[in-house]
Amino acid sequence: MTKQVKQLDRVVIRFAGDSGDGMQLTGDRFTQQTAAFGNDLSTLPNFPAEIRAPQGTLPGVSSFQVHFADHDILTPGDAPDVLVAMNPAALRANLGDLPKGAVLIVDTHDFTTRNLGKAGYAQNPLEDDTLDEYAVHALDLTGMTVEAVKEYGLSRKDAARAKNMFALGLLSWMYGRPVQTTVDFLNRRFGKVPYIRDANVTAFRSGWNFGETTESFAVSYEVKPARMPSGTYRNITGNLALAYGLIAGGVQSGLPVFLGSYPITPASDILHELSRHKGFGVTTFQAEDEIAGIGSALGASFAGHLGVTTTSGPGLALKSETIGLAVMIELPLVVIDVQRGGPSTGLPTKTEQADLLQAMFGRNGEAPVPIIAPRSPGDCFEAALEAARIAVTYRTPVIVLSDGYLANGSEPWRIPDVSELPTIEPGFATGPNHVDESGAQVFWPYLREAETLARPWAIPGTPGLEHRIGGLEKADGDGNISYDPANHDLMVRTRQAKVDRIADTLPPLEVDDPSEAARVLVVGWGSTYGPIGAAVRLARNAGYDVAQAHLRHLNPLPHDLGEILHRYDRVLVPEMNLGQLALVLRARYLVDATSYTRVHGLPLKAGELAQAISELAEETKAGKETLP
Repeated sequence: MTKQVKQLDRVVIRFAGDSGDGMQLTGDRFTQQTAAFGNDLSTLPNFPAEIRAPQGTLPGVSSFQVHFADHDILTPGDAPDVLVAMNPAALRANLGDLPKGAVLIVDTHDFTTRNLGKAGYAQNPLEDDTLDEYAVHALDLTGMTVEAVKEYGLSRKDAARAKNMFALGLLSWMYGRPVQTTVDFLNRRFGKVPYIRDANVTAFRSGWNFGETTESFAVSYEVKPARMPSGTYRNITGNLALAYGLIAGGVQSGLPVFLGSYPITPASDILHELSRHKGFGVTTFQAEDEIAGIGSALGASFAGHLGVTTTSGPGLALKSETIGLAVMIELPLVVIDVQRGGPSTGLPTKTEQADLLQAMFGRNGEAPVPIIAPRSPGDCFEAALEAARIAVTYRTPVIVLSDGYLANGSEPWRIPDVSELPTIEPGFATGPNHVDESGAQVFWPYLREAETLARPWAIPGTPGLEHRIGGLEKADGDGNISYDPANHDLMVRTRQAKVDRIADTLPPLEVDDPSEAARVLVVGWGSTYGPIGAAVRLARNAGYDVAQAHLRHLNPLPHDLGEILHRYDRVLVPEMNLGQLALVLRARYLVDATSYTRVHGLPLKAGELAQAISELAEETKAGKETLP
């Protein structure tokens, strides 16, 4: 039977099921197939915080969304074009996001009276008009899976677990995905248990064959590879890119990397990944708590390593005293905060970017710390490497603000040529640097380098470089304990000036203003880059002139930011918080910044943001002066 193949330029697919149905694995495998095919892509895993949420309930629903296209894309998509729902709860939890006319593939096996009740359905939505607006394919995926793998002698429960592979095979046929990568993966993953391996491979191939032979699907779809700059690409998540960036920071500086960390969602994958790379001189220490983690990392920096600690918002609060200590003793330290919904325990598996003000001001006293925020999963590599450069060059702790969306989401990443990476010079102290009043050669631990204001980094045990460190205020130059008011004022201002001088090394802020006639500027930071970029494209397509700028360095801010902000009549600042960057911009530059805020635990939706941008552009065009 010959079936029609329809060309599409982009598709958004969401796999949804119980948290034990393997939806994250299914989505990941579809993503890897798509990356191998050459599409541009962006993903959004979404899962409960509980290890095993109540089966068949709305809180227990796990989903994985992948957006792939034949052109450059920036987000995982506002809404799915295709929803695969493995039970009633998955259908109910995700149906509200589905646009009219979308394809809905439902596994009917679990649509029992009991499971419908768990999901809050009084009657079966497959049997009334609830789903009339969608292209519904009601299939017994579980039953077909059990039948397909019966030759392997599995119990019905174990056989049913392969239903996610059946669904993956069906979707792979529908969208022309290469299948061999998944077959190879299953052979590797279950190679030690042949009957499980063979059952999963058979279920996967059976799903593909079902799509090929059934009359239920008369059309398959093709999304051609995207045109990308030449190079070698791999699919990468933000946490993996951060780990690779830290390794690169160690290699480029010649420093062994030490990670002292306490496991916390969604940052733990960085610890897991770095623990695999002892060959690059990486040492990992799983500490008993957050304070021990950062304390060990700072101790490693004192000993001449690149000290790193990873955490999320609650852990950053616990680490604040030791970050202040690192500011006082002026040693390199990279602190990675993978932000999540808060406050307190909050939403451990949901994304947010509400730690900006904590990163800037969440310590006692005047304790300035450089802050960097990556904009995409792949950009996490560059952000980690940049953090290492600043920490080592300026002898300071640096905070990297990633978030849960970047951490778990993925995109194609061009692997950089090692020769393109910057060299980082630790410049350890090797001998005395001062002549005292008696004419003797001595070592002053707070005698600063003129350009960066960085103090010398002396490895303990180096003859002649003995010195004291600690949290008490230091005298300028000799580093002795000092309670002198004038010295304290000088040291506070010097530590601030050192951080301010980092801005001298930053490139000019890029402003995307193709028309050069825009009166509205959209400014963002961190993971809002994708939604803002997609929203700006939509607004421009609607006829509005809109400019966009995105900040990677949040402290210090770029030198030219103030001039750029005042170049435009209106400034819109979209954030996944209640307006923290907008507050900083208003205070620093006296600009009437308008906040666009969402704290849903999900990335911003480009369509909704585009509407807000268009409305602001229309108001500005009409000369209206409205309050934000």
